[in-house]
Amino acid sequence: MALLECIPNLSEGHRVALLDRLGTAVRERGARVLDASQDADHHRAVLTLAGREDPLQEALLALFAVAVDTIDLRHHTGVHPRIGAVDVVPFVPLDGDPETSMPTAVTAARRLGQEVAERFGIPVFLYGEAAPEDVSPARRDLARIRRGGLHGPDSLAHRMLTDPAWRPDWGPPEPHPTAGCVAIGARFFLIAFNVQLQTDNLDIAQHIARRVRESSGGLPAVKALGVPLASRGRVQVSMNLVDFRRTSLQQAVATVTREAKALGVQVADTELIGLVPEAALEGYEGAAELADRTIEGRLRAAR
Repeated sequence: MALLECIPNLSEGHRVALLDRLGTAVRERGARVLDASQDADHHRAVLTLAGREDPLQEALLALFAVAVDTIDLRHHTGVHPRIGAVDVVPFVPLDGDPETSMPTAVTAARRLGQEVAERFGIPVFLYGEAAPEDVSPARRDLARIRRGGLHGPDSLAHRMLTDPAWRPDWGPPEPHPTAGCVAIGARFFLIAFNVQLQTDNLDIAQHIARRVRESSGGLPAVKALGVPLASRGRVQVSMNLVDFRRTSLQQAVATVTREAKALGVQVADTELIGLVPEAALEGYEGAAELADRTIEGRLRAAR
């Protein structure tokens, strides 16, 4: 069976003990935990797992069981968009050419989605390569699924109620009362990279995000948001590089730095969320600082 990476994102950024519990639950089912992180401002935790499909499936079901039991979205606040206690679960193929091994990731995503809906009563939306071929482009795009959050006039819950095109792929036609919904997908490597600015002016971060993200005419294959970091007294340009072959990490960071400088603002620091493939560090000026944060390196260390 092919080796897969899976990066579940959970709506919990404060309880360290819960992150430890989640890590223990997945390890006991045979998955390798390559990385784990939490952020209080985003109120989010990200785990990077690796394994073959069967143990990874069991590990993820154990993770869902803990999350559904302990995370209540009715009492959740954070700057990151979210639709669920377990918000998003992407599968990424690690064996060979991603283009030819993607079907394995698609199969794993669809298998997990059906089981999560049946076992926990959570609506499941498939996205990326795992989405059914006949759905609209909006249903394939994670950002469009999460648009408006879970509640409100433009929310996923509202679309589920009013638009037949937004019925979930599996599960009930309305969100789980405490765990919400989940997006499960298959995709190429994604780099989650944040740039903190030496200012607390949110307008500046949002302006730069608009200049950077592809949907506003910025860099290809880049998604970006400007968000406040209350605990640090700064703002952040939070980016997802969905295909580093189209826009490199160096290009993205250089663009944010240039846009900030034009507004008289300096970059305070940067942070990588999760891990990065070694190939994505080629040409990046800060590559040495991230040498121990590569997927390949963590896999070698875990053997």
